[in-house]
Amino acid sequence: MKKLLLTLAAATLSFAAMAGEAQATYPDKPIKLIVPYPPGSGTDTVARYTARRLETSLGQPIVVENRTGGNAIIAAQAVINSPSDGYTLLWAANGPVTTNVALYKKLPYDPLADLAPVARVAYSPMGLFVPANSPYKTATELLDRTKSDPMTLNYGSGSATYNIATEWLLSIAGGRAAAINYKGSAPTIADVAGGQVDFTIVELSAALPLVQAGKVKILAVTSEKRMPSLPDVPTLQELGYGDFFQVAWWGVFAPRSTPKGVIDTMENALLSIYSDAESKAYLDQNNFSAFTADAQELRQFQESEITREVSLVQKFDIPQL
Repeated sequence: MKKLLLTLAAATLSFAAMAGEAQATYPDKPIKLIVPYPPGSGTDTVARYTARRLETSLGQPIVVENRTGGNAIIAAQAVINSPSDGYTLLWAANGPVTTNVALYKKLPYDPLADLAPVARVAYSPMGLFVPANSPYKTATELLDRTKSDPMTLNYGSGSATYNIATEWLLSIAGGRAAAINYKGSAPTIADVAGGQVDFTIVELSAALPLVQAGKVKILAVTSEKRMPSLPDVPTLQELGYGDFFQVAWWGVFAPRSTPKGVIDTMENALLSIYSDAESKAYLDQNNFSAFTADAQELRQFQESEITREVSLVQKFDIPQL
């Protein structure tokens, strides 16, 4: 028995040593960054910028893989079911790690228990957009129509976050509209430009190129203050829609049980990238803002956002999926 115990103890120490060595050499092979939304979305755009910067700082290829569909559930589960070694990470927006908890009656995973926070990096305000030839010249005109003729207009929703944001705004306005769900903001805004969708709320980065091309109009922004790049576009708050405020934010999560040393390495790399002059210039150019937080702060923020989103769904009687 004593010999057996000594053998088991030696095996445990050997395994611990191997695990420690793996953490010390991380990363020593390519890292996969899974993005829940398609190319062209703000989420994908920032992910690819971050991947390029990480390749330089970590010395390993960063492979961006778009796993779309299911309101980001497919991407989240792909990461959750991956080895907890730091080589498969989730590039998360609000949806898979906060909003889905509020929107789904039965979510097939628990973002607090199944995912480990790494770092939060940036955010983007959203805008209320309509086709260029829309008869609605202001946000008030559009929302008044959803009140006077409920369910005659439709809106595009690229994720659970946009779904909740739009239903929240409609509740404040006393209106109703039919939701059309998409696999991201890029196809959503494309259909708005094409006239198949009456309006949408999406992050600015996905839609402003179409605004500049004259294919869609922006009626309002969802931030607390007007955007410096859009000084003539009012906020929904100043138009009288209560304390409406919603942004798209981005961060990185790992499978649960990922070693702390691995998370620390990635956390430090991300926070370093988003504190330098190059990233500030990139963010300013694309209507993003730095929004950094370490792993512990991200977990606290995630918990508070889940509480807020659940409260919104309950307060405004937003339909669950």
